[in-house]
Amino acid sequence: MDIILLILAGFVIGTIVITLGGGGAAYYLGILTTIFGLGPASAAATSLVTAFPSLLIGSYSYFRLHKIHFKIAWRMILAAVPAVIVGSLVSPYIPEKIYSYIIGGILAYIGIQLLFESKQAPKQTGSAVAVIYGIIGGLMVGVGGLSGGGPIMAGLLVMGADMVTAAATSSLVLVTMTFVGICFHLQAGNVDWKVGIWIMLGAVLGSFLAPILLNRLNPAKFTKYVKPILGVLLVVMGGFTAFK
Repeated sequence: MDIILLILAGFVIGTIVITLGGGGAAYYLGILTTIFGLGPASAAATSLVTAFPSLLIGSYSYFRLHKIHFKIAWRMILAAVPAVIVGSLVSPYIPEKIYSYIIGGILAYIGIQLLFESKQAPKQTGSAVAVIYGIIGGLMVGVGGLSGGGPIMAGLLVMGADMVTAAATSSLVLVTMTFVGICFHLQAGNVDWKVGIWIMLGAVLGSFLAPILLNRLNPAKFTKYVKPILGVLLVVMGGFTAFK
């Protein structure tokens, strides 16, 4: 029964991730801590490994469509990767209770961001914006085991990118950050493969089937209704993780 639930959870999240253009590690992290009872450190490492295949598939799809803005992507990557490394090196020394507060706080923050994000953010340009949001995303990956999609997408939208370009460019940044984060978390041996492998299988299936399902849906309406639901869930998961 647990295996079926794991695959189903991965499938649903994988499908939503491709639709919304995010990384999905926050959703995996919330499910792993609240439903399947993994500790914060193990859930953080497992969520990164679980999210990576979906990110890779999504990034390759955007690459084939020539939607990735490589110049901005590399600026963010150059800022994010050192932040991922620093966060990953520091995370094993954070006490578990403090780690729970950090994970819960990040989940709640992303949930609130989904609920209240502005559709018309003021446009800003320049390398500084890319660097700042890249560093924030990198720290989220290294310390929290998240994909860092929230700040990366926010930064791209602030710089004036449209949703498609932002999702495409974000996918390349997230793949790179997640890969670096996985390398460090694997060394620590925190990945729960018994749980992660089944969610990963479901997520890959969802990534492949998402385009077929989206042909039968209105993507704009789907995004409009799903985002606030996910936002509420992440806020609840964040509170549960921090204060359980």
